[in-house]
Amino acid sequence: MKALIQRVQSASVDIEGQRKGEIGPGILLLLGVEKTDTEVSADKLLQKILNYRIFADAEGKMNLNLQQREGGLLIVSQFTLVAETTKGLRPGFSKGASPAHGEALYDHFVRQAHMLHPDIATGQFGANMQVNLTNDGPVTFILES
Repeated sequence: MKALIQRVQSASVDIEGQRKGEIGPGILLLLGVEKTDTEVSADKLLQKILNYRIFADAEGKMNLNLQQREGGLLIVSQFTLVAETTKGLRPGFSKGASPAHGEALYDHFVRQAHMLHPDIATGQFGANMQVNLTNDGPVTFILES
């Protein structure tokens, strides 16, 4: 799995003009699933995201994680994160999970996130979504399981 996380002041996702999910300060997570990913790799990545220290402490250093900051987590599926881009001028998606496998792991990831963190919002797997954010920093990282 690949995750692009962005520290945000706020973020939201709309589908067909309707607000599907939104958070205040926290993390916008764009999540890509590869065909070799499992529930174990999803759980490992979720733990890393929840505990990754990207929020400032009293001294302004990145020492606090999402749970310590009590921030929101907006989870949005994004299959293009797992694209192969090293050759040619068109992305390849042979490493990406099938839609059924990707959705199953995305749903597992979201269920686990709800069990571990109180402020979770989501997009919708496979939907055409409009994501809005106010990036804080900007602070952006790519994490892999």
